[in-house]
This record gives sequence, structure tokens and C-alpha cells, in this order.
Amino acid sequence: MVKGTTANSKAVFAAVDIGASSGRVMLGRVSPTSGVALETIHRFPNGVVELDGGLRWDFDALFAEVLKGLSAAAAVASGNGERILSIGIDTWAVDYGLVNDAGKLTAQPYSYRDERSRATVERVHSAISPEKLYATTGLQYLQFNTLYQLAAEPKLDGLQALLIPDLFAFLLTGERRTEATNASTTGLFNAETGEWATEFLDALGLPGDIFPPLIQPGETVGTLLPSVLEQTGLPADTVVVAVGSHDTASAVAAVPAEVPDFAYISSGTWSLVGVELDAPVLSEASRKANFTNERGVDSTIRYLRNVGGLWLLSECQRAWAAQGFSQSLTSLLDAAAALSADGPRINADDPVFTAPDNMPDRIRAAVRNTGSVLADRPAAVVRCIMDSLAAGYARTLADAERLTGRSTSVVHIVGGGSQNRLLCQLTADATGKPVIAGPIEATAQGNVLVQARAAGVVTGGLKELRAQVAAGTELERYEPAGALV
Repeated sequence: MVKGTTANSKAVFAAVDIGASSGRVMLGRVSPTSGVALETIHRFPNGVVELDGGLRWDFDALFAEVLKGLSAAAAVASGNGERILSIGIDTWAVDYGLVNDAGKLTAQPYSYRDERSRATVERVHSAISPEKLYATTGLQYLQFNTLYQLAAEPKLDGLQALLIPDLFAFLLTGERRTEATNASTTGLFNAETGEWATEFLDALGLPGDIFPPLIQPGETVGTLLPSVLEQTGLPADTVVVAVGSHDTASAVAAVPAEVPDFAYISSGTWSLVGVELDAPVLSEASRKANFTNERGVDSTIRYLRNVGGLWLLSECQRAWAAQGFSQSLTSLLDAAAALSADGPRINADDPVFTAPDNMPDRIRAAVRNTGSVLADRPAAVVRCIMDSLAAGYARTLADAERLTGRSTSVVHIVGGGSQNRLLCQLTADATGKPVIAGPIEATAQGNVLVQARAAGVVTGGLKELRAQVAAGTELERYEPAGALV
């Protein structure tokens, strides 16, 4: 529920939400009648850059944009007679920056799309078997998980690894913490105890203090540094609050589910497909199916598998634009929807699609490897992507139901993919379940709601938070083809 006190009527919250291709600073307002209202204050691009012999993030530029956005947010709030109570930060997972004892970033952080960690996998597995890793961490194997990246570092003495959202929080407050939902993606976190798997740090020769202490969503990281206050004009008592700093954790917290037996798809650059549990599933069957057990808000378990996402589509659009093809996404999807549903498909989460560049050619090559041929037309490539994603979603949800022993009655698609009508309908058809699409800004809404609850503006558990999302969101329902409506 939302407290309707006068003291809270002018409370607003700043959400810093940064994905692999863009970032934004938003203001969130919580109302007992209209749920969560978001106002985008500042948008900025993001992307990997080739720097110092690898694919990295231009973190210095990102932090400058965050400060610019917070400054603009402070001005907007002040002009409205509002007060920003706190700031919450969410980003993608697994990547980190190395900070020395003086608090300086030693280099721009590597991107998970860099290939450096591939060479460390065998060495890590010789020290800790994949079976042992999974039985402890419950983490899906991905060659770019944090432990493989850390194993590629030439020197770690005197350094700490701050996961990307924690690095932003450190530069804003001077406090070093590791938020738990993101910690659970490192491969060095115990899925059952919710603590660091220190035995793995020892086995890999990593410093015992390579990560700062853990902090839970809703806890306060710290107040803003004087230099940040000067640059942004924010009130002196503004705090940074830990939210579900792994963006998927914030997105799942904002799934507007009305029943407990829901499945979710957080659809963006990647697709995160799964169910919400109270305890991890650490079976060998789960490991072989490559499912992950990541922490959610309120110590829930996000039992999911990474499936290829709209990265495939955005990379194709980028390639076509470079060739002078300027058809809009809407018309591309309309043309793809008019094509036959029995066209070729690919494994959308094949690692061959992880790196950027030449995506249409790589998709056609993958189709040839299946013995089929994909027409050299953008609409045909788009239809192949959409069919392949929907088929991947259906396979993953069927596996999740089998491995957890629980059935699901509805699929919620949140994030950017919830706007893609073709993808939503194909997902309903492929899963045989109704799909509820929205909200688009689930990550930012989850971010804001955790802050609002920490401030006492919102009370209750995830059920109550989700009711706030549903109250302020226009949701669209898609029935499976042939279903009785």
C-alpha cells in the first residue's frame, strides 16, 4: 500500500537505469491512485568501445552522463516543489571495474562481450568442477561470468572489484558495497546462504576481499559526496539506496502479476526467461539445462535461463542502416508478420551471436548450417529472429516447469520487447499460454518502488509493489492462436 501522508506527497525518487545500449536518469513518483509515474529526465547512449586492446565500457563518459542527469533531475524536482529523497542504480550484470586503495579506477571496465575470459574457462574448471560450481552457486554457465573474467586479470593485489552499479554508487558516496542481486551473478556467491562462496575465492587464488561487503535491496549505501552535491545541486541529505541493481531483478520486482503461478520474460538486449521461487534449484538436471538461480528482491530466486534477445534485431538494423536501408522497425515487423510461420529458425542464444557486426550474414550462415536457406531480405531475417526467439522462450518455459515441478498459467513480458506485438503474439502461440505485455519501463519502476518502500512511502511485500505497477500501467493481453476467448 501507499502511505498518503502530506510529508510524502512531494517525495520523488531518482532512478539511474543503464543498459548495454543506452542509459537514462528518471524521476519516479508514487501515487495511491495511479501507481508509479516515471519522467525521463536525461537519456544517453552506451555501447562497447575498442580500447586498450579489448572491448570495454567508457565508464568515465557514463558517469559524466549520470551526473548530468542527476543535476537535471534536481532542477526539475526543485522547480516542482518536490524533494528527491534517494537515488537507485541498476545496470547489466557480471562486469566490474577495478579500484585501488586510493579509490581510483585502474582502467575502463571490460565488457562481457570481450573474448578474454574464454581462455580461462578450462583453468577455472580444473580448480573447481562445473558440478561443484553449480551445486554451490546455482549459476548458469556463461563464459563471461565474473569469475572467468577475474581469472583473466593479470594482477589483483591491492585492488577491489566493484560491479558496475556498485561502482557508480561508490563514486557518488565513497562507500564500497556489493548489492546482493548482482553479486549472485558472479559465480562466487552461495545460492543457499546468500553469502560469498569464500572457498571458491581461495581455490582460484583470488583475494578474500576482492569484493566489498554485501548489501541488500532497500538498504542505504550512503549519502552523496560533497563534490557530487556541488555538481548536481541535490539536497545534502540525499542518499543512494541499494535496489535490485541487476536490472533484471528490478524488472521482475515490477512484473504486474496477480497470480503466483506466473512466468516472466524480461525482454531487451537479452531475454531472461523464468519463474520466481522461494529457494534455489541446484540439481544436476538443472545444471545440464543451464538454468540459473539468481537473487531477486526480498531474497526471492529468479530461476531463469538467458535466451537470445532483441540484440539480434538491433544489430541487424544497424547493419542495414550502414548499407543505406532505412525502413522503420514498425514496417519491418509488419512485413515480417505477413510472412509464413513455417520459415527457418536459429538457436537465438548461440554464442556465435554474442559479438557485434555482420549480424544478418551470421544469421543467414546459421540457417545454412541447419540445411535451410534464408532469403536475403530484411523482412525474412526479422521473421526468422522473431520465430526463433518465441520458440526459445517456449522451450525455456517448458524446461523451467519440468525442473521446478510447477506449472505456470500466464506469461508476463516486460521491458522493450513488450512493445513488439509480433513477438508477443508468437510467444503466446509457441507457449500455448496467454501473454500479458507491459510495463515497458519495468526496470525503472522496480527501482523506484524499492526506494519508495525504503523511504516508507510504500509498504508491503512484492505482492503490494506489483499491485502498484498494475494500477499505473496499461497492459495488453495476447491469447494463443486457436484459444477460446
